[in-house]
Amino acid sequence: MATAASENPKTRLRDLGLDREDAVQMYRNMLVTRGIEERGHILFRQGKIPGSFYTGRGNEGAAVGVSTASKPQDHLCPLQRDMGVHIQRGLEPWRIFAQYMGRVGGPTKGRDGNVHIGDIKLGIIGMVSHLPAMLPVGVGLALSYKIKNEHDRCAFAWSGDGASARGDFHEGVNMAAVRKLPVVFIMDNNQWAYSTPGNLGYNTENPSDRAKGYGIENVIVDGTDAFAVYEAVSAARTKAVSGEGPTIVECVTLRMEGHAVHDDASYVPKEDFETWAAKDPIERTRRFLLDSGMSEDEDEEIRSGVKRFLVEQLEKAEASPEPDPSTAATGVYASPEELDTPHH
Repeated sequence: MATAASENPKTRLRDLGLDREDAVQMYRNMLVTRGIEERGHILFRQGKIPGSFYTGRGNEGAAVGVSTASKPQDHLCPLQRDMGVHIQRGLEPWRIFAQYMGRVGGPTKGRDGNVHIGDIKLGIIGMVSHLPAMLPVGVGLALSYKIKNEHDRCAFAWSGDGASARGDFHEGVNMAAVRKLPVVFIMDNNQWAYSTPGNLGYNTENPSDRAKGYGIENVIVDGTDAFAVYEAVSAARTKAVSGEGPTIVECVTLRMEGHAVHDDASYVPKEDFETWAAKDPIERTRRFLLDSGMSEDEDEEIRSGVKRFLVEQLEKAEASPEPDPSTAATGVYASPEELDTPHH
């Protein structure tokens, strides 16, 4: 499993083509991601978030690492554990809070109160609930690049370890492999498909090992190491846009909370939580930065700044009005102005 933990931080960043500012931004994006979801728990308990609430605690490093490896012209199809993708691509947190609370300021303008978020201007395709329905969407995007001879564009399509057992996963991967499409498949292997452990979901050592059946490569990476994820995904993207076909990048983590707030995850062994808590992606990144020269005071300034920022963002979201029911049928079709984007 790829990891960068044992290498000199400064050398590591240089080899990856990153500088300290890039690494700090990744760290900050991870802090913002977790901060949003921690506040989401509070909002849910206060009755301000209707329905359910899903989080990606423990997956922040994987999400931010993947998205940082993407380019502005790319499309991304993230899932419910990948909030860090939205943050890295530039979706403002207040709009995410507004989305959860069903306010006009959210990306769906109050028509959805969950993590079905997208913004075509940022290259993010809105999530479809049924997993892994976003994977064939990513394949379709990659096919469009090839048909239109759009070079140096790549699609990123996510699935979980559990969803990789479904038919649309296999159909999408097979088509992309046969046609050598410019797509990178991200498999968030958090080891549990709701309450089903991995050994009951696939008969290989790793779920991405099934890539061999399609004649494509799989790479297994420690999903708590944001820089290892970045390295693996960057290489997969380069390969994809060079016409060499897709790669499945399996990011191994542990889902550190239940499937959603209604699930206490009591079926997950306590010792597993303890083991993976010691590999927390945010703490790993913090230690990496400290080893590369960041001071404790700088770290505190970053963390305090994120907290203040999120307080302001939440206040802005709560000031956003609830939608007017008479507008429910508007926005069904995109306007020409909304489609005036390089990502269309």
